Amino acid sequence: MPGNSVKFVRFIPVLLMLFGSDLPLRAELADGILAIVNNSVITREQVVEFVAPAIDALRQQYAGQDDVSNVFEQKASDVFNDGLEQLIDRQLILHDFDVEGYKLPDSYVDELVQDRIRDKFGDRITFMKTLQAQGMTYEQFRQDARDQYIEYQMRLKNVSQEIVISPYRIENYYLAHQDDFKVGDQIKLRMIVLNKSSDDDPSAHRMAGEIVAQIKQGASFAQMASVYSQGSQREQGGDWGWVERSVLRQQLADVAFSLPPGQMSDIIDTPQACYLMLVEQKRPAHVKPLGEVRDDIEATLRAQEQSRLEKQWIDGLKKKTFIRHFF
Repeated sequence: MPGNSVKFVRFIPVLLMLFGSDLPLRAELADGILAIVNNSVITREQVVEFVAPAIDALRQQYAGQDDVSNVFEQKASDVFNDGLEQLIDRQLILHDFDVEGYKLPDSYVDELVQDRIRDKFGDRITFMKTLQAQGMTYEQFRQDARDQYIEYQMRLKNVSQEIVISPYRIENYYLAHQDDFKVGDQIKLRMIVLNKSSDDDPSAHRMAGEIVAQIKQGASFAQMASVYSQGSQREQGGDWGWVERSVLRQQLADVAFSLPPGQMSDIIDTPQACYLMLVEQKRPAHVKPLGEVRDDIEATLRAQEQSRLEKQWIDGLKKKTFIRHFF
């Protein structure tokens, strides 16, 4: 296209400045550059630094697992490529900021940096030590803070945050995604958990028997749970709310889902603990009603629409910007 040709011709001096006068581009230099957006160069090192936290998280996720090297490499490659695209988008946005004639005063950038130091590092000594450990200069940190702030504000300006999702779209989404809202058989469950100190510890079973006796004499299950249970729901009177079979271990689920509403189980003895369960209500497998999932659907549709508008904006920036990939 003529416009792109003009941009490329204007860009030749930049290439000469970056790589010297030898043409074609020298491979050993070009290999370190992944993309050029107008006059801004994105290097492999920049992308590696940008995606380092995500790669570290992946490495921890797959640590100690067998035969996952190929999976890790593929996911790491995806993270790297996504990081590159994010940095390209950032440069597009920063260029648009300049083209639109916006300015961010140095004094405001200084305030941003000080706020970030205080919030993230606590004090300047810790901040400087961290920068040194990461091999980053203060100027690089300051530039990154400035760029991130500009990117955030430009996204707010160009991608509407006031997206209205009509009831009609919500209802259509609900009807088209019924499988997403299906739930299996459920019970409203209360449980008393009495842990054992060892497999042959008789005290938990004995305590469970005493609790059963008190309940038969009129004590409420919830009261007994709040006093004696060692489960995480003790303060709620052992209330687990509505649960599906998959929430419980099989031995407990088999008993719980066989109980009629209002009935308490016998003592369930396992190597780790003794359990008492009370099923208060039951409901069969069903599709959640629209009123129960309306807010979730609206949030999903709003996120989708925001993503669409953002892509539309970025695509528009790409059409009027010189971008060259080196891979």
